[in-house]
Amino acid sequence: MATLITPKYFSPVEDAENIKKACLGLGTDENAIISILGHRNATQRKLIRLAYEEIYNEDLIQQLNSELCGDFERAICHWTLDPADRDATLANNALKSSTPDYRVIIEIACVQSAEDLLAVKRAYRFRFKRSLEEDVASCTTGNMRKLLVGVVSAYRCEGNEIDENMAELEANIIDDEIKGKGLKNNEEMIRIVSTRSKPQLHATFNRYRDIHATSITKGLIGDSSDEYLAALRTVIRCIRDPKKYYAKVLRNAMNTDRVDKDGISRVIVTRAEKDLKEIMEMYLKRNNISLEEAVSREIGGDYKAFLLALLGIDQPLNLKD
Repeated sequence: MATLITPKYFSPVEDAENIKKACLGLGTDENAIISILGHRNATQRKLIRLAYEEIYNEDLIQQLNSELCGDFERAICHWTLDPADRDATLANNALKSSTPDYRVIIEIACVQSAEDLLAVKRAYRFRFKRSLEEDVASCTTGNMRKLLVGVVSAYRCEGNEIDENMAELEANIIDDEIKGKGLKNNEEMIRIVSTRSKPQLHATFNRYRDIHATSITKGLIGDSSDEYLAALRTVIRCIRDPKKYYAKVLRNAMNTDRVDKDGISRVIVTRAEKDLKEIMEMYLKRNNISLEEAVSREIGGDYKAFLLALLGIDQPLNLKD
């Protein structure tokens, strides 16, 4: 379930005018901007952008870029974009980083539906004048390239049909490659995870566990510096249980010497209209602290207020020292 809270009454013209008022004068009224954009769904935000451009002949995203700064500016600008355009932007940022973050590419490719992934790829081509597959291939080599281009290029069947015989066969193929240490040239593993439907892959993962009494990801444990193995485990986790995966991303983002604010923003901004409520419940169960408490402790200012709004909490929590 979504955590986003939207009002019963909505006027894109009024919202556009109030955002403009918040940007006028000596200082920006960040609270006013949060109170509007932090409570509008994707369709409403699109209408606000259109109204803002029509009234003021200005782009709302550019206005926000000029008025805001830092983590807050990045988070609210990503939120205000259309979901497909936002994911395209996140993918491009991940690839052009000095240390590419392949998790972002895998999340987009493996959590999204086939149609949503296609929309992201169209938005990417329109915005950056190149295909996502092209940029992924240019940033990777070897098995990493085969895996990431494979999952990004996929158009998985959305049906619920399962072939149990195929699940057993491919579970054993995967086991042969793992036990044979064939991970340096495991085209079959890549073929399976990048082409099969998600229900079929769930059946294969479950059959693997039934036969071998362990999960595939545990079988793929190896050198911690092996980026390919880490990416392959991420692909499997994103397909098998994306909510559990995202809860772990949040936990890892919080439990570091330097809080990974980009990771926190990415999960909250991309899941607030989808399944963030269940992710929050899983986070609480696994960490003995609510996500809203963790955000309040680790993050401050307008950035915290905005993230809490997306979590469905407008007032900062009163935490004990």
